[in-house]
Amino acid sequence: MVADALIYHPTVAHYLRYVATTMGRDKILRTLQYFSRFYAWYLFRTNAHTSAIAPFEAMKKQFGLSRKLMRVGKNVEHFKAAATAADRKTMDPVLKYCAVGRQLGYAAYLSLDMVTYFDAAGIYPTASAKRLQREAYRAWFTGLIFNTIAGIYTLYQLRQRSQAINMKEGEGVVESKEIEREREATNLQLVSDLCDLTVPSSALGYVNLDDGIVGLAGTVSSLIGVWDVWKKTA
Repeated sequence: MVADALIYHPTVAHYLRYVATTMGRDKILRTLQYFSRFYAWYLFRTNAHTSAIAPFEAMKKQFGLSRKLMRVGKNVEHFKAAATAADRKTMDPVLKYCAVGRQLGYAAYLSLDMVTYFDAAGIYPTASAKRLQREAYRAWFTGLIFNTIAGIYTLYQLRQRSQAINMKEGEGVVESKEIEREREATNLQLVSDLCDLTVPSSALGYVNLDDGIVGLAGTVSSLIGVWDVWKKTA
């Protein structure tokens, strides 16, 4: 039967594994959140009626609030990852320091972001919420900068490795293909990080970007995240 063919299709099983992960659901909500931010800006710039803009403004706010709740407690994971990276004796020193800096930045961001949830949800408004959220953005920005440096350094290392390969040997051909896969993954992560940097840098006033650019950049990085989680759950 057609229904059985659809229900037992491998893609359906893959989809169920994807949505069973918190990260997978977060990336979908993040995509909708940032696309709503972009589209609300677009409608405003094209002089659309307020009633047409309101649903997307609501989606941006509500999906953002939902994601904030889903992130509660995730800071512990990054503190542990920072400690694990710091204990790795054989890791390249530059990548090690970048990994520790990235994880501590993310951990601080999530810790501060968690504190501001009750204010954002209207449960317990506090006067310090805006200041704490600003500090959270600063921590996120720091973590992203460390990850961007790590990405650029990794591309440099891959270039050095590729120049040292002897393509006349079979092992050289295999290693070349491995380097190319690593380069593609690093480039994709670098694009994601650069897109994400628009969010905290704009919120902190480091750059003057409108909601259209930030929303579009956030949508791109979110779709990269969706694809990454989709591959991991294959």
